[in-house]
Amino acid sequence: MPKYMTKQRKLLTDYLSQHTDESLSAGQIAQALSEQISKSAVYRNLSDMESEGKLHRVGGGGGREVIYRYSDEHRCSGCLHLSCKKCGKTVHMEKQIADELVSSVAASDHFSIDKSETVIYGICADCKGT
Repeated sequence: MPKYMTKQRKLLTDYLSQHTDESLSAGQIAQALSEQISKSAVYRNLSDMESEGKLHRVGGGGGREVIYRYSDEHRCSGCLHLSCKKCGKTVHMEKQIADELVSSVAASDHFSIDKSETVIYGICADCKGT
């Protein structure tokens, strides 16, 4: 059940909605909002938002810190995500390609991919040149 929209939660939600194409650590989020929200409030709200399905934990770059991706329910519905291991940018895979991948895996491996939970990691075009 969603919690009441407090001022702190609104600031956090607004920040996350402006960074939908990024995978961010709890520490990065807390640092960005440090002048407006206490660190404990950030962590508490992140936990609540994850329980509500508004945030997804995604694998990090081997570190111990939890990485989150904000889920805009309308934009992310049924999408596979591609996430850059260098810059953290996350994008939606083109729908036709994603559908072909899901169908191919289902046919060859008899395995059903949950698109809402799937992130494919690699290096984006911008980072390939660096």
